[in-house]
Amino acid sequence: MTEPVLSIRDLSKSFGGLKATDNVSLDLRAGEIHALIGPNGAGKTTLIHQVCGTLKPSAGSLRFLGEDITGLDVAARARLGLGRTFQISSLALEFSALRNVMLAVQGRQGSSFRFLRNVMADSSLTEPAMAALSRVGLAGRAAVAASELSHGERRQLEVAIALALGAKALLLDEPMAGMGQEGSRALTRLLGELRSEAPILLVEHDMDAVFALADRISVLVYGRIIASGTVAEIRNSPEVRSAYLGTKP
Repeated sequence: MTEPVLSIRDLSKSFGGLKATDNVSLDLRAGEIHALIGPNGAGKTTLIHQVCGTLKPSAGSLRFLGEDITGLDVAARARLGLGRTFQISSLALEFSALRNVMLAVQGRQGSSFRFLRNVMADSSLTEPAMAALSRVGLAGRAAVAASELSHGERRQLEVAIALALGAKALLLDEPMAGMGQEGSRALTRLLGELRSEAPILLVEHDMDAVFALADRISVLVYGRIIASGTVAEIRNSPEVRSAYLGTKP
């Protein structure tokens, strides 16, 4: 078996006497969506913060594309291709969708913005930015300010930005939060299409989306993984039903 794209081993994080992450191990493999589910307060976002580098683990290790990233900061992990979308949007709301993605393209190129000429005429920025917008279904909304986009479109834009940054894996923290049924269906379709380009570690409460998308699911309760497996295995696990899904299979 090939090495996982992302490998989390024996990760732990304590805040005083509270163990928010308790010896967690899981993998993200090429071409898959691995969903992380669990009740509120289970430690899912804390785990994602450790994976993306905004929190330092108390113990354990992380490997990404074969490289130990445990000691790397957020920017270094992003440069390697670890992309993240946030539960709370971090878009430049005053800029158009296109300009938001162009900023990501410029960041990936590693050069300062060209203030002395019209950046909107710079094809080295606009072409890859438009390609990313097209990939997520927002080409027709390129000129619209991010502040005017719907909630679902903003989540699509965040994914476009991650792709423009060259993401080789995506960490998605509650992407369906606040969406209506139509928006959730559209984002579910998009994520299903993206898994072959960049595998996805998905934190999500929308179980319809999780069961539609996930190749594997890990269940986190009180900072510990209590079960990992396929959708069918998780649905039929008495321990998981008792802890999170309810009593009915």
